[in-house]
Amino acid sequence: MTRLLSLLFLSTALALPVAAQEAAPEATTEAAAQSAEGAEAEAEEEEAADEGEGVLQASGKYDFGFSGIMASDNRALLAPLTLSAGQPVASGEYTIKSGGYYTIHINADGTQELALSGGDFFRAVWINEVVINDIEIRPMGVHSIEFDDAGSARISFIAIVPGRYTLSIPGSTGETQQAVFNIQ
Repeated sequence: MTRLLSLLFLSTALALPVAAQEAAPEATTEAAAQSAEGAEAEAEEEEAADEGEGVLQASGKYDFGFSGIMASDNRALLAPLTLSAGQPVASGEYTIKSGGYYTIHINADGTQELALSGGDFFRAVWINEVVINDIEIRPMGVHSIEFDDAGSARISFIAIVPGRYTLSIPGSTGETQQAVFNIQ
């Protein structure tokens, strides 16, 4: 009995591809008809887009030029940050625009071991590079930068998420011991 059931199952399994091949021409013509209808619908959508009805185009809204967001026209150099014992970190608040490419220098005079910490700020920007002593670093993320001795660093970034962010000296509470960035 099991041999009979096995034979019946095997013959059915072998017959299915033959049945599928015989039904394929009908399915092919149906698929061709559906794709022709789809092509006509796409052509109508393209015509509507050419007419400008209900279509928002990002290319008209953001024109950064041939190089896109990294174009030299989109770059700005910010006033430097200073790390020195008893001195303000920044001369004022920075107001920057989302999508802008910025470079900022951080200078430490070595009077004290100081760091700048600002995880929220570093998550709100895309860091292109950090340059220390002519060594370029392209990090995936940064939480803080610490200076043990005198030196300088340059950070290049693109502002992404609008908001108010701070880079501050860890453990300090004074307003002069932080740099405030307002990303619009």
